[in-house]
Amino acid sequence: MFFGKKKEPEVAEVLDQPRPSNVEAMKQVHRKSVSNGGLTGASALTVRQSILPITLVTILFFLWGFAYGLLDVLNAKFQNSLNITAAKAGGLQGAYFGAYLVGPPTWAGWVVRKFGYRCTFIVGLTVYGIGALMFWPSAVYRSFGGFCGSLFIVGSGLSTLETSANPFIATCGPPRFSEVRLELAQSFQAIGSVMAPLLASRVFFKHTEPRDLSSVQWTYLGIAAFVFLLAIVFYFAPIPEVTDADMALQAEQTAGLTGYVDKPLKKQFKLFFGVAAQFCYVGAQVGVASQFIKYSVESAGISDAAGSDRYALGQGLFAIGRFAAAGLMMYMKPRWVLMAFMTGVMIFIAAAMGVEGEGGVAMLCLVLFFESCVFPTIFTLSIRGLGRHTKRGSSWIVAAVSGGALFPSLTGLVADRKSYHIAMCVPLVGFFVAFTFPIYLNTVCAQELDGFRESTIGYHGEDGANDALAREGRSPSLVHEEEGISPNEHVVAY
Repeated sequence: MFFGKKKEPEVAEVLDQPRPSNVEAMKQVHRKSVSNGGLTGASALTVRQSILPITLVTILFFLWGFAYGLLDVLNAKFQNSLNITAAKAGGLQGAYFGAYLVGPPTWAGWVVRKFGYRCTFIVGLTVYGIGALMFWPSAVYRSFGGFCGSLFIVGSGLSTLETSANPFIATCGPPRFSEVRLELAQSFQAIGSVMAPLLASRVFFKHTEPRDLSSVQWTYLGIAAFVFLLAIVFYFAPIPEVTDADMALQAEQTAGLTGYVDKPLKKQFKLFFGVAAQFCYVGAQVGVASQFIKYSVESAGISDAAGSDRYALGQGLFAIGRFAAAGLMMYMKPRWVLMAFMTGVMIFIAAAMGVEGEGGVAMLCLVLFFESCVFPTIFTLSIRGLGRHTKRGSSWIVAAVSGGALFPSLTGLVADRKSYHIAMCVPLVGFFVAFTFPIYLNTVCAQELDGFRESTIGYHGEDGANDALAREGRSPSLVHEEEGISPNEHVVAY
């Protein structure tokens, strides 16, 4: 199932290598490929050094946020235009999120380990652009199967981007701010999700007949042109490469705080729990989002256009929630924030099942608010301490997004046979499974997670990662003048 037979670098091999400084890492940001077993020094970048590459990659988060937000509106559009049931419309989510089950653990994961982040960004954008172009013939022939195939290709491109972008944001910069960085980057994904339904209801589909899909053609043609242009930008962009060897060294450097001990991948139990929690959470989130408009129509007796506006309001709360969570994580432990937000999700999804009218819509909007921080926080906390297994573990968590292929159809099936209110019991089950993960983190993994929050790598001092060895209680064998680093060269600190 997994491409490539070579395993991740061994810790002994990593520790025997010369250790480049973060200054040297920034001098090589334009190289086109990298060895996953070699040290680059990029795991010790400061906040200042990481701002530009993180900003560029954040554009990708906005891009697939827009695609995801547009998908939910297209779901309702296809139900009306092609006269299909809610369960069949869930096939759109099945095609889109099913791609996540295929790409990340196989070819996308192999590309990011073999060639690095830059190459994976370019490949993902190219595949995404091809999928967007395929919407044109699908709309011309009004083919539901064609739309599903196009969305599968789009999902393949976006899953490839996520396989590289999520771990890149999490590891590019001081490790103590990993959760905050990904939360902020994902906030722009939420902004894209807000803009998509607003543009869909007020621009793309405003003056079209119920069965007219021509606007879909032009929308995705414009997206394809932008995506191909962005691929060219990333070819020339300054992207520092963080390898599994860099993450192995960082894990060793912080072991005095975290209690880290190198383990084979099969014993990374926190990762496996995180994958299961992410699968169920994303499935539940997509189940809610895919039926939000129809739920609003049933509950409040409003039109599809008004339901789309309510959904945009919910997505606005989702975006606000991510910024709020990022702010909270500056002062509170991320595991606490995750626990609080998951508790809110559980309360309001249960309330949405029983409350009718605009009150029910309000309950579902609050579910979206508390969903906001869950995905990125599960991701970063799950890869904490993976060391040399970081890239492979990240690809598994991204593959867990395929949960979105299962839950929408189940939710739609219950909605067709009962009601949209009762159908919310399906996401409730998924959220409950995800709710057990922060309980596990707060009871079993507290010391490990808190240790990374106390790390000073890339944050204090003038000797960067090497100075951090002494400050963070590492073995004296690791604290020595590093081979390959000029004694007159200092690591820039924030």
